Amino acid sequence: MINWSEFEHIHVIKKLKQILKSWWNIDVLFTDERGHLKGQFSGDHLCNDIVKAFINKDTARDNLSELVAKSIEDLRTSENKHVIRKWDASGFDVAIIPILIDNDFMGCVVALGFIKDSNIADRVSEIKERLAIFGATNTVIEAAATQIRYVEDQDREHFIDLVDLVSQEIVTLHLEISSRENRIKELNKELGSRYKYDSMIGKSKPMQNLYSLLDKVKHADSTILIQGENGTGKELIAKAVHYNSHRKDKAFVIQNCSAFNDNLLESELFGHIKGAFTGAIKDKKGLFHIADNGTFFLDEIGDTSPTMQVKLLRVLQEGTFTPVGSTEMKKVNVRIIAATNRNLKEMVEQGTFREDLYYRLNVINVAVPALRERKEDIPILAEFFLNKERDATLPPASLSKRALEKLYDYQWPGNVRELQNEIERIKVLSGGEAKILPENLSAKILEGGDKAKVQGTRVHGKLKDALEELEREMIKQGLRRTGWNKSKLAKELGISRAGLIMKVDKYDLDKRKIIKAK
Repeated sequence: MINWSEFEHIHVIKKLKQILKSWWNIDVLFTDERGHLKGQFSGDHLCNDIVKAFINKDTARDNLSELVAKSIEDLRTSENKHVIRKWDASGFDVAIIPILIDNDFMGCVVALGFIKDSNIADRVSEIKERLAIFGATNTVIEAAATQIRYVEDQDREHFIDLVDLVSQEIVTLHLEISSRENRIKELNKELGSRYKYDSMIGKSKPMQNLYSLLDKVKHADSTILIQGENGTGKELIAKAVHYNSHRKDKAFVIQNCSAFNDNLLESELFGHIKGAFTGAIKDKKGLFHIADNGTFFLDEIGDTSPTMQVKLLRVLQEGTFTPVGSTEMKKVNVRIIAATNRNLKEMVEQGTFREDLYYRLNVINVAVPALRERKEDIPILAEFFLNKERDATLPPASLSKRALEKLYDYQWPGNVRELQNEIERIKVLSGGEAKILPENLSAKILEGGDKAKVQGTRVHGKLKDALEELEREMIKQGLRRTGWNKSKLAKELGISRAGLIMKVDKYDLDKRKIIKAK
């Protein structure tokens, strides 16, 4: 089932419509396989006043539906990819491009408001007569001469290519949505009720792999290095390991290594004796002492100085440390879990992180997936945050399909923490509404999804240049999305792999050149 109202919001389709409007004042509408208009086709969504005058009339719409239905039948029995026909009720021409999904005619993209015959004056007179019959105002009738454009023979191929791109975008979006829905259904079937691990939530494959790894390491005493972007839940993982281990009844201590300078951090970690420095009025136990027989979570370990790295290495190697100002060595039995959002291996190569400490920390490496790598989990996470601490007297809140799509399209640089903050904002501003609509989302989510798609296509200048720019951006974004898998992208774009490789060379989109340019 196609959700026609979705397509009005797709960024690429908006850009294509802008190009068609800018060049020929042409409107684009959608129909189902029977020719019935779908989506938004009221006057407010049309640019051409002449088209509005006809589309707002029931009899004209019925006539257009008959024309489209007949054209679809002709396309089914021919090898033609499109048809351009005169719409007798209006007097102008329409271009009809089928929407084919798995070789089934699911509907059409209809471009209307132009003429292809060179006898322009006669056609405009005919259009004016039709407008008068349908009760159009004199202003609209007189505007026909300037609003209805002639599409010259040399431009017709580019014009059809643009309309065909709209059809391709609809197919791509429909298949993407279907794939997401099928994947979520498969996960529900395969994974049963295991959608969480301790306080972590997610059914996606990356999260299942993470759960499996945590099952294996939770009973060991080995040092763990958790690596992941900000907001991915590294602290939740550390807590899950501790509270499912044999140390769960002992202390779980947390220290952010970027929170203090070296002197303060050393005192926090190892403690100090009275008189060790100005203000040290009594002995103080360090966090390593407090964490004895428990677990110590060292967050942002990549931000420690070389001096502090040496002192941490001693604790990891020998389990010993010396409080500030003391000569007496202390020994502890602590499991270390470290976390960072930085690439420690690169830091080792650059000489900013000790290699021996890196290998001591990296006994068991836990890579936390970014939210954009497990988007199947967005519905589950959003539902959880929406209904967390919900007023029991109110119905459960849920996201509309369009709102959920916007969350899918956003790249989430702040990961789960950013999603949680966004949902918290929605709860406050939605006024207790049970259904969350796209307009409830913040501007960065609404705009971010569009920016993640094809950006910046110009709608002025030469048509050929505009089309090439759009094509280049589509291929560039597609290569990044598919991880430079040309076979997969060629299938998505409906071209051969050899054809895609030629276009990659033409637009200078070789992966190595792009990476080098950065």
